[in-house]
This record gives sequence, structure tokens and C-alpha cells, in this order.
Amino acid sequence: MKYLTIHNNQTVNIKDIPVFTYREFLEENIVLLKGQAKKHCVNYFGVNDNLQIKLYCCIADDDTHEIFINSSIINIADSIPSLSAQNHNFEKFEREIHENFGIKYTDHPWLKPMRYANNRANKQLGIADYPFYKADSEELHEVGVGPIHAGIIEPGHFRFICNGEQILHLEIQLGYQHRGIEQLFLQKTKLLERATLAENIAGDTTVGHTSAFSNLWESLCDVSSDKSLQFSRTLALELERIAIHTGDLAAICADIGYQLGNSVFGRLRTPIVNFFQEWGGNRLAKGLIRPGKINYPFTKELAQRLKEIFIAYERDFNEMADKFFSLPSVLSRLEKTGIVSYEEALEIGTVGMVARTCGLNRDIRSSHPSNLYGDLFNHEPIIKHQGDVYSRVKLREEEIQQSILYCKKLLENIPEFNKAENTEIKPGNDKFTLSLIEGWRGEICHCAITDEQGNLKAYKIKDPSHHNWMALAQSVRNNEISDFPVCNKSFNLSYSGHDL
Repeated sequence: MKYLTIHNNQTVNIKDIPVFTYREFLEENIVLLKGQAKKHCVNYFGVNDNLQIKLYCCIADDDTHEIFINSSIINIADSIPSLSAQNHNFEKFEREIHENFGIKYTDHPWLKPMRYANNRANKQLGIADYPFYKADSEELHEVGVGPIHAGIIEPGHFRFICNGEQILHLEIQLGYQHRGIEQLFLQKTKLLERATLAENIAGDTTVGHTSAFSNLWESLCDVSSDKSLQFSRTLALELERIAIHTGDLAAICADIGYQLGNSVFGRLRTPIVNFFQEWGGNRLAKGLIRPGKINYPFTKELAQRLKEIFIAYERDFNEMADKFFSLPSVLSRLEKTGIVSYEEALEIGTVGMVARTCGLNRDIRSSHPSNLYGDLFNHEPIIKHQGDVYSRVKLREEEIQQSILYCKKLLENIPEFNKAENTEIKPGNDKFTLSLIEGWRGEICHCAITDEQGNLKAYKIKDPSHHNWMALAQSVRNNEISDFPVCNKSFNLSYSGHDL
């Protein structure tokens, strides 16, 4: 057997995952992805076991809804060939494995530190030693932006190589606020503590990450979630998508100097996040999603309130969007700016919004559905093909419209909510579980492994930004440096989702 085949949110025994020699492991996974747009790596990580590292590779088939898993055991002292040399989808995964365990790759094309994690193998290297790409020339100059920014955002450094105003190369360095979240999942033993960790992985994706954790934990503990929990997670995911997309439209307007759009879209985000406050007591939906229960049942009164919000929202949103997308001064700043081609998106391994704006259909809601996406919706991803800022902005506008329709459909049949119960449930022994969720930014993946006593042995988190930061770097090549702010905001990738 070349790999174990599972589906989203399925728990399996560790012993059932095939273990290969590293050479066989490399060949099988490279062959599995070769020439395949419908298959991609959703997670690839290592687990420390004394002086050995066990590697797990998880590749999803977006046509069949299957996920293929295999593994290999290597020695820390080994020097091994990289998968990245043959397929760049693995590039960041292997950089992380190298940083965490000191694994030496003989042919990795870009072997640099990923996060400067506190538990990294080589603590002699600090973030100040990051080896930036250099181009020695009297005609070229470097421009550094960050890690401290003028706005109230998280730290990240952008190093441009420019010829005058033209960007020739951008390298993005992150890792300034590594929080050790994956290790904390092992140290914390209470379910509430772990759920709180999940909702703080990326503050703008509270629902996405906590839904992934909740789905995973219920599967790991062999607990079935009832329809009311699936309803709550599906509705909250789409509301989070509406809120963040609307806020992004406001920010993009600010970056191109369109004050009216910035004001109107910014105001329209407010009633959506305020509805989270009415529903669960927090504008970012913290405390709302929990494994096995919900502390804030959805009511008919809340449904009526949300319908009223949508009536007011849609009227102003449609008017503003029509004006925004018809202004020549707006279109001149968005169209053919920051282009990522289909071929680049495929080679990088992009997911979510970034992939879909380049013609690459990657959307977990249709390819590996969970909660009510597989039952209630026949989700059709919105696909754009130009790969520019305009496509990324237009996708947001159309996804907002689609998400509102999904929310209205959910409100047609509100399930009965059961009383919240104590859900300090215990996982099975020697198990492996994988959970995929389509957050507003794209594909979220959580993996968990338990030991022979049922305690967490490993918890691996992948935010969609893991795949997409390289796409931002590619998008600004041959653009003027003044285009960087709008390019950057059109991706709106997560620093905290990267610096786990």
C-alpha cells in the first residue's frame, strides 16, 4: 500500500499509515503530485522521536474528496534529498522541518529559516542573521520596509531590490512573534484552554481555526456533532467571510486614495461584526465555537435581526460596489497590477482566494466539505483568471454576495439547540486526525497525533498564508514600488497565522 486513504475529519490508527524508506517516500509523493492541478499537499511535517524524526505527508485529491497519507522515519544526522527540488509545493514545509530539527537537505533550492521558533534546532542563528538574497550592482538599490510599520499591524520585513521605481525582487521575512502555539496545545490539558488557543491562532480567522479544531477534536474523541453545531459553524464561517472581505474592500480603497469607498465599506463591516457581539458576546466571535457544544444557541430572534442587517447592508453595499467598479480612476489602479499567473500559482501551491483568482479551483467547501457545506449547499467556487489586484478585489465582492445567499438559506431552517453539556472528552490512543476548513483567506489544516495513553503527541497547524506569501512576492515583480501597498492588501495574508 503506497498510502492510507482518508477523508476530511476522519480519525485513523497510526499503525495503519504506511511507513517507507525516505527514498520511497520521496518518490511516491513526487509521483502523486506530478502534473496534477487537482492534487496538492495540505500538510507535511515531522514529529520528534528520540534521535529520529517521523515525517508525515498529507496530499489531498480535490476531485475524489480523498486525502492520501504516508510516512517515513529518518535520523536527525541524515543528509537527504529534498522534495522541493522536484516540486516547489514542498518548499516551506521542508524549510520548517530543517529549522525545527536540523535536518540537512542536499539540494533544497531556498533553504532558509522559516520562523526562528524558540525550539529551533540551531539557536545560534537569530532573526538578525536572516540571509537575504543580494544583487550587487551600482544600478540597483534595496528598500527595506518593516518590521515595525506605520500602521497598527504585526511585524514583518519586506526587502525590495529595485531598478529605480521598478521592483525586480521582493523577499518577505517573518518570524518576529513566534508564540509556540503548537507546543502549547501539548502543554495545556483542558479542552477550554485548547479551544482558546485555536481561536487565537489568527485573530481575523477566529471562526475558521476554532471550527477546524472543534471538528478535529470531535473526530479524535469519536463524538458526533449534531446539526445545531454544524449550523452554527457554517453560519459563523460565512459571516466571518463577509466581515473580513468588506473590511478588505475598505482598506483597498484607502490604498488607492478612494476615500468614499473606504468610508462606506468600512462602515458596512461594523454591523456584521457587531452581530457576532449580539450572538456570542464578542465582535470577533471568540467564545462562540466550541467542541461538542455551543454556549450561545442561535435563536429565531437572532435570525430576524440578521435578516434586518442584511437588508440595510445589501442596499448600501450594492450601490457602493457598482460605483467602485465603474470608476476609471479605480480600475486603472487595479487592472493588470500585481499579476500572478496560473502557472505560478500552481507551482507555488497557492490555496483559497489567491488560487481562485488565478484560475486554480481550490476551495475546501466543495472539494472536502464538512459541517453543512456537503448537505445544504452545492457550493460552486467563484473563479477568476487574470490573477491581478482587480481579480482579488472582484472575487471578494462576489463572495460577499454568495455568502449572504448562503446565510439566508441557513436562516430558512434553524435547528433545535440542545443544552450545553460538559465536553471534557478524551481522545483515542495512537490516533491520527486531519481537519480541513475553508476560512475566508483559504485552506486551513489542523492535524493531531495521540500517544499510547491518548495524550496529544503532536499538533500541527497550517494557515493558508503558509502557501500564499510567496505569491505576493511574485505578484509585485516588474511593478512600481508604489503599487506594493495595494498589492499587499489585495492578498491580506496573516503574520500571526505564519508565526505560530
